[in-house]
Amino acid sequence: MPELPEVETVRRDLAPLVSGRRIQRFIVFEGGERVLVGAPKDYVRSRLEGMQIGELGRRGKYLVLPLVEARSGAGEGSLVLHLRMTGSLKHRRADHEADRFERARIELDDGTALRFCDVRKFGTFEIIDDVDTYFSEKLGAEPLTAAFTLDALWSALRGRQSALKSALLDQSNVAGLGNIYVDEALFLARLHPSVPAGSLRPAERAALHEAIEQTLREGIEHRGASFRDYRDGKGEEGSQQFFVRVFRRTDQPCDTCGSTIRRSVVGGRSSHWCPSCQPVGQTRRKVNSSRRG
Repeated sequence: MPELPEVETVRRDLAPLVSGRRIQRFIVFEGGERVLVGAPKDYVRSRLEGMQIGELGRRGKYLVLPLVEARSGAGEGSLVLHLRMTGSLKHRRADHEADRFERARIELDDGTALRFCDVRKFGTFEIIDDVDTYFSEKLGAEPLTAAFTLDALWSALRGRQSALKSALLDQSNVAGLGNIYVDEALFLARLHPSVPAGSLRPAERAALHEAIEQTLREGIEHRGASFRDYRDGKGEEGSQQFFVRVFRRTDQPCDTCGSTIRRSVVGGRSSHWCPSCQPVGQTRRKVNSSRRG
């Protein structure tokens, strides 16, 4: 599933191409209705057609297209997209032949279109009137922003007995992290994925905070990871998969210490870690039930 770096790459690709453009036509292809999360396609069409797209935004793994009434400049909600497992959003000429697995299309006033393609049809389009409220109920602090302080991270983890990896994958704790970048950040911070989230010591919290930001910045620099389905806004693969330190490197030597990278299941998710750099002994720690520093 595309994570923060992948969605941010798509946002950066598309923003200069579609921000300020007017939506001429919205098309849902046969079989693609499920991407509308139960909303009638005529309703979604009525909310989109004629609207101007504001400055593209992103929150966690969601892409946000603000909708603006062209004449008055008044905001009319936002189209919120989630690419899920296999979705991609590409910018093409409107008269270009249909892409394979194309589920929906937003045609713009300059003869181009945004094409949403999704093999498994798990991606979603939603019209949201108040995105701040919508996301405040779903997502935690946004990494790479001023809101993502060390205190904010520890506030989300403090007192939790659950495995650290599970806590970081919970979007209500930290927005935008997924399997790839959690494994990578935990390796950089020298923390085992199964260590109780609330047991981290002050130096470990600081290391984790720094590692999360570093791995996400690297992912954006390399335009995301294309292990399988992910494509950027130009329809091209990213290169982060060539720079991972532990993710999907089971039985390969650790580049830092030479130990064999292992794979285990943590909270139902496949996890990759180095037994020397991320000692399993951390998992036996206790959590301070007082929930204080």
